[in-house]
Amino acid sequence: MNQTARRIGRSLALVLPVVLVLSGTLAVSSVPWAGQRSETQLLTAAAENVAAPAAARTEQRRAPQDLLLDRLVGEMERTDPGVALTHLQRAVEDSPSLAPHCMSIARDLGAAAVRVYGPTRAQSFSRPVCDTSFAGGVAAAS
Repeated sequence: MNQTARRIGRSLALVLPVVLVLSGTLAVSSVPWAGQRSETQLLTAAAENVAAPAAARTEQRRAPQDLLLDRLVGEMERTDPGVALTHLQRAVEDSPSLAPHCMSIARDLGAAAVRVYGPTRAQSFSRPVCDTSFAGGVAAAS
């Protein structure tokens, strides 16, 4: 009887987080996070603070997902990973062309968060944005 209870407890311990993450992903994806922002605004924001014109031309040739990742990593370093994840969600909602890159961006944010905050603190910011790829990046970098 005692072993059966342990087996049930272990099964719940494995299944319950998966159910919570999936339901959280669905909830987050259905919430309108902010007003509409165009991809041009995201690119402009990412290209700000470029000192030399040559550097600006180089930035313009980079892919939008790379510019977004750079902007989010900088934002994460200035504030925290939670803010960067919120802005990633907004960017994907505002520009669906970024959706295929969402998981890799979130994973890279997780790895960067480990470098800045350490594995334990970085994991505390994890939430279901882009199928919990942030948590995967934290785990891979730890």
